Amino acid sequence: MAPISPSDITLGLLAGGKAVRLGGIDKAWLERDGVPQVLRWQRRFSGEVAALLVSANRDPGRYAAHDLTALPDLTLDGGPLGGLEALAAACATPWLFTLPVDLVGTNDCLLRTLVNMRGEDGAFAVDDDGLQPLVALWRCDALLVACRGALVAGDCAIHALQSRLRMARVVFSGFRFGNLNTPDDLHNAGVATDLPST
Repeated sequence: MAPISPSDITLGLLAGGKAVRLGGIDKAWLERDGVPQVLRWQRRFSGEVAALLVSANRDPGRYAAHDLTALPDLTLDGGPLGGLEALAAACATPWLFTLPVDLVGTNDCLLRTLVNMRGEDGAFAVDDDGLQPLVALWRCDALLVACRGALVAGDCAIHALQSRLRMARVVFSGFRFGNLNTPDDLHNAGVATDLPST
């Protein structure tokens, strides 16, 4: 396979969720050590990608104030698949690397490993908690076609989408990416909020 350089990759952060379990707060702007999640991932991968896009369905001015491009879903009620469609449609590079904005952590070699072990259409991660389908590298043109087909069919499951693409499963043994889904998750990750732990 042809090599992939940082100039071939866009980072797409998925920040369009409603965060129902957290009272609807915007997880993109949750702060850990004074750094909002969306900026944490921008800084973490700044040297490994050519551009950053954010799938976000609210408060576009807040992103613009940080020179970030926020993209609303093109298809309503598509869940994460709607976010992937919006990112793929706007992506100007051949490859799209996606992360949920509420991820707790990544290992140092995440993107490099996905690139090196990819299938024809990309790769997705498996950690000690199981499949992490949105921690993935996608061939952008294939992703867009697959997303639009799945949305028309009403099949919004990400694992089903990936099963129709030629993507490699990449196992990261001994590692958990984690997510900020509950008040306890926030507390354990050191996120300061007014939400009580359960």
